Amino acid sequence: MEKLFMESRELLQSKEFCQKLARNFSSSSGRAGKPIVKWNEVQNWFTTRQQESKVKVPSVTNTYKDESGLPQTCLLNDGDQSSPILKGLVSKVGEKVSDLSELEFEAKSSTDGAWYDVDMFLSHRVTSSGETEVRVRFVGFGAEEDEWVNVKKAVRGRSIPFEHSECCKVMVGGLVLCLQERRDQSIYYDAHVLEIERKTHDIRGCRCLFFIRYDHDSSEETVRLRRLCRILG
Repeated sequence: MEKLFMESRELLQSKEFCQKLARNFSSSSGRAGKPIVKWNEVQNWFTTRQQESKVKVPSVTNTYKDESGLPQTCLLNDGDQSSPILKGLVSKVGEKVSDLSELEFEAKSSTDGAWYDVDMFLSHRVTSSGETEVRVRFVGFGAEEDEWVNVKKAVRGRSIPFEHSECCKVMVGGLVLCLQERRDQSIYYDAHVLEIERKTHDIRGCRCLFFIRYDHDSSEETVRLRRLCRILG
């Protein structure tokens, strides 16, 4: 996306260009099992990026820069630094994922409790209670949707869609990421598997049925494997 922004600025407002790019993203292997990318989301990303390139605004007020030049809100104590996932996050503060297939993390939004792919880690801080938070930008959303999220509770490695041959890895009582499909939107939420009806696979792949309960609203439904992702933690 960043490379296209630098090389194709004259095409940014072209609907045809954005539609083609959205189709390419949606069909990439890294988007398997994920909602389709809409052309207007691509266009909005380019528009936001164009505005950011014209006016540089600090991401966090009252911040300072450490020796690496990255914005920080406070130093991390030894306990925080010992966390492998935190070390990985801090090393990525200020970096932007250049390709959707290379996304490594997902974060839980406090707005709706759903999990979204992380586009960029903007900064990090330690709260008065000693917990570490990172400010994230979600894929497909602008700066106005940036959120501070708790590293331990709301950030994890990007979940991976189950392959047809991996349905045996889904177990009763297990935690999975499930695509909740509604008439107006489809969003990923954590869910627990209550029952499994194993079926013989055919040319279409896995035909098993999974009865799940969503953690955020306790609603229940039966879904197929295509809507489930393996949580990496």
